[in-house]
Amino acid sequence: MTDLVYLLPLWNELRDTGTEYVLATVVAVEGSGYRKPGARMIVAADGRRAGTISGGCLEGDVARKAFWHTENGPTVRRYSTAAEDGEVPFGMGCGGIIHLLLERSATANPLFQRLAQNFAERLPFAVSTVLDGDWIGQRAFWPSESSGSTAIAGKLSELAQQSLDGQHSFSQTIQAEDQQIATVRAEWIAARPGLFIFGAGDDAIPLVRQARQLGWYLAVADGRTHLATRARFPEADDVFALPPEGFPVQLRPTDAAVILTHSLQQDTYILNHLLGRQLAYLGVLGPRRRTSEMLLTLASELALPITEVEGRVEAWMQRLHAPMGLDLGGDTPADIALAVIAEIQQDRHRASGMSLRQKRPMALQDHSFNLQKR
Repeated sequence: MTDLVYLLPLWNELRDTGTEYVLATVVAVEGSGYRKPGARMIVAADGRRAGTISGGCLEGDVARKAFWHTENGPTVRRYSTAAEDGEVPFGMGCGGIIHLLLERSATANPLFQRLAQNFAERLPFAVSTVLDGDWIGQRAFWPSESSGSTAIAGKLSELAQQSLDGQHSFSQTIQAEDQQIATVRAEWIAARPGLFIFGAGDDAIPLVRQARQLGWYLAVADGRTHLATRARFPEADDVFALPPEGFPVQLRPTDAAVILTHSLQQDTYILNHLLGRQLAYLGVLGPRRRTSEMLLTLASELALPITEVEGRVEAWMQRLHAPMGLDLGGDTPADIALAVIAEIQQDRHRASGMSLRQKRPMALQDHSFNLQKR
C-alpha cells in the first residue's frame, strides 16, 4: 500500500477533472522481476503518470499503448524482459515475464476508491479480480457490505475473504454459476505502516524525510512544544506535543515506534507507556547501558521482589531494539536515520538483512557459468 503515496495524488486530480486514465497492475511474474504482483502505474490521457511496474524498461511502451490496448475493455498483456526473448522487445536481461492487467477508469475507479479509503484509515483489506473471460475486470472486496449480483460475484467475495483471513495473495481458477471458467487474482493489501517518532530534535528530521519515501504514516511527538511543530516537520502526517500527564497516542500492532528525545526523563516516561503495547517495532536511541538504566527505574517502581527485577529488565530488553539500527557505518543524523529505517524495514518483512551477494551466491555462480558458455 505504500506506493499509494505517489498514486493517489494523481488519481485524485484525474477524478476531480474527469480525465480518463489507464491503470496497469502487475498480476503475475514468471522468473525474475523488479516489481512484484500488486505493483501499479497510472497512465493519464494527458500524458501524466505515477507509479512503476518495472525497473524502467516497460513503463514507456506501456504508457504509449495503454489506451490502444484497452479500447475494447480490460486486458492482460504479457511482457518479457529476457534478453533472448524476441517476442516482445524489452530484453533487458532481467530474465522474467511480466503479466499486466490494463484497464480504464470505469473499472479502476472502484478499486482506487477503496484503496484511498483504507490508506487514509490505515486498515487492511483484500480484493479479488477476474483476469480473463467475459468477467475480466470484475472485482469483489473484503470486508464488503455487498457481494454483487453477477454469476461470479459470490465466488469473488469468498476468495477475497480467504485472502484477507490468510493475509496472503494468490491466483486461482474458478467456475462461475453460469459454468464459465475464470482466472482470479486475490490480493491481500496490508495496512499502511506507521512510524511514530518520539523526539523532535534535529536528528528526527532526516528520519522523517527518509521514511516518507517509503510511504509510511509518520507522526512526530515531543514534550517540547517549540520543537514539535509543523514547520519543522512538513512531511509528517501528524506533529503534536506530548502532555505532561497521560499518553493520548493511539498506536496499532502494525506500527513502529522509536524513542530519541535525548532526555532521560522524557525517554523513560515514553518507554513506560510503550512497553505494555503490542507494536511491530520498538527502538530506543543510545547505548544499551542507558536503556537498561531506564528499565531498571521502571522495574523498581513496580515493587517487584528484588530477585525478579533483573529478569523483568532482561525480558523487556528482549522486546526492544536498543540500541536501534543496523550496523551500516557513519555517525551523522542522516547515517543514523538510514540505519534505523533499514532495521525497521528488515523487521517488518522478516528479512535476513544480509547482503544479496552473500545470500544468493549460487545464483551468481550460475549466472557466471552461463556467461562463460556464451
